Amino acid sequence: MSSKLEILESLSVIAPTSVAMPDITVPARIDDLVGQFANSLATVAGTLHSQDGQASLAAYVKDLIAAGQQVISLCPEVEGNRAIPNTAHELQDIDYAILKGELAVAENGAIWVSQPEGHRVTPFICENLLIMVNADSLVANMHVAMERISLRPGEFGVFIAGPSKTADIEQALVVGAHGACSLNVYLI
Repeated sequence: MSSKLEILESLSVIAPTSVAMPDITVPARIDDLVGQFANSLATVAGTLHSQDGQASLAAYVKDLIAAGQQVISLCPEVEGNRAIPNTAHELQDIDYAILKGELAVAENGAIWVSQPEGHRVTPFICENLLIMVNADSLVANMHVAMERISLRPGEFGVFIAGPSKTADIEQALVVGAHGACSLNVYLI
């Protein structure tokens, strides 16, 4: 037997047996989900708009379009002025992207977004993000959020927690360094 096989065999003998992950149940201790979500979102440089959600967003988008901004909407409820392009390269001049958040997490301000249509790069290449979230989709913590998320093979989903930011340059926080410069969440 070669020394390589001897080493591999001896490692397989001492390898620990697989152990199932423990069941971790963390009770939700947040009484005011909207208030906590707003605070957490502000902490990660995002803004929550909880009054007149969809109407407020539609009015804001109308103003943006009137000002000549390029707005792409992946939500049928709000219309932008740009259609979903054939290639992701055509998104290079998008000023605002409107996405639908499936759930939002009060403890950290994260929003789960999965895109059945459009390009995966949309939330990361636009200058500003506008996300619509149903008020009844707010959850207390990531434990609850992970129980509600399911992706089939090949599907794309991501937690978005505020706009792009980095603090590695001289320990100064820079928002929008390598992605969206702002995140506005509209509660519906």
